[in-house]
Amino acid sequence: MPEAPVALEFNGLAYAVMMATPADLADFATGFALCEGLAAAASDLADLAVAETDQGWIVRAALSGLGVEQLTERVRTRVAESSCGLCGIENLEAVARALPPVARHRGVAGEAIFRALSALGEYQDLGRRTGAAHAAAAVGSDGAIALVREDVGRHNALDKLVGAAARAHCSLAEGFVLSTARCSYEIVEKAVRGGATTLVTVSLPTSLAVERAKAAGLSLWVLARDDSVLLVNDASA
Repeated sequence: MPEAPVALEFNGLAYAVMMATPADLADFATGFALCEGLAAAASDLADLAVAETDQGWIVRAALSGLGVEQLTERVRTRVAESSCGLCGIENLEAVARALPPVARHRGVAGEAIFRALSALGEYQDLGRRTGAAHAAAAVGSDGAIALVREDVGRHNALDKLVGAAARAHCSLAEGFVLSTARCSYEIVEKAVRGGATTLVTVSLPTSLAVERAKAAGLSLWVLARDDSVLLVNDASA
């Protein structure tokens, strides 16, 4: 399984060093910035450059907008197994900060989830070759898969998907996001900050993940299988 240190630098400042699969790194940096609240849109990042070094990879970008102030306040070097919403947060109040409210949305049919799950394997090239990669997919309300990104880290895969969707002007608000990751606090946080309205995962959620989904108005389906799925939070209009 490909894995390497990936350094993320914004405005010449080292912000994080993540362990990730070195593919789709421009998407990764964009999604990471969006999910961290450093950027409000892909257009807030300019001059994206990806470079391989003897030690790993570096992704550099020029950041504009309101995230510049946050960048200078929270710059830190962070080494982790995957992109984690809790790493480097200084206090408990920051963990509990309010998420942006999820947009009003329609419910998702179980048949659409089953269709997406059945087709997902066709898009998991890394997963087929290694048997050890997570995937995150943007799925239409009819169950058709629009985008998929993979990574050794479950959070990284979702960051990559958020970035790819933003760069392609593909809204995650329509349909749902399908993740092979464990449904943790961080996955819910990234889905909400990435613009998703409905999240579907293959595992049970943690209690905090459910709490955060309810507070933000994110519809949450879990334990997704080929013929069954459990709705734990229905926030649809």
